[in-house]
Amino acid sequence: MKKQGFTLIELMVVIVIMGILAAVAVPKLFGMIAKSKASEVGPAAGTYVKLQQAYFSEANKAGGWQLIGYLAPSGEKASQTVNFKYDVGDIAAAESVKLESASKIGWTAENVANLNECQAGVNWSVTLSQSSDATKGADVKFAAAANGAGCVALTPTFANIGK
Repeated sequence: MKKQGFTLIELMVVIVIMGILAAVAVPKLFGMIAKSKASEVGPAAGTYVKLQQAYFSEANKAGGWQLIGYLAPSGEKASQTVNFKYDVGDIAAAESVKLESASKIGWTAENVANLNECQAGVNWSVTLSQSSDATKGADVKFAAAANGAGCVALTPTFANIGK
């Protein structure tokens, strides 16, 4: 007699294996989706830092977004994309300020929606201050930070921007 089809045990084994694979793959998938959404923050901040450095080398002052020619990722001066809301921080759009005494936040990004463990409303920011190295002359120093442990994991190299 010829055997046709699969037994119930064989089908159950296949279903269990597929369930185990799904249990491993789905969290990984959501983690990768959150990382891809957060990936716009690094290049946006890097562009800001480069423009700010160029402006500072010419004017010996820090400039607002409009003054240095920075456009947020949506192409506007202060804007929102699907995932992030960008803002100018402490320096107004057309303002030019000396950084002699206090640091100023020059760029912020706030996630609009939750990105896995990174709750909505958490900020990534770039702070500017005057360099204290007398051998270099006047120079601007940048400190990039992400608030929230889950958010730091999404952008692991963000803290190195401007260094």
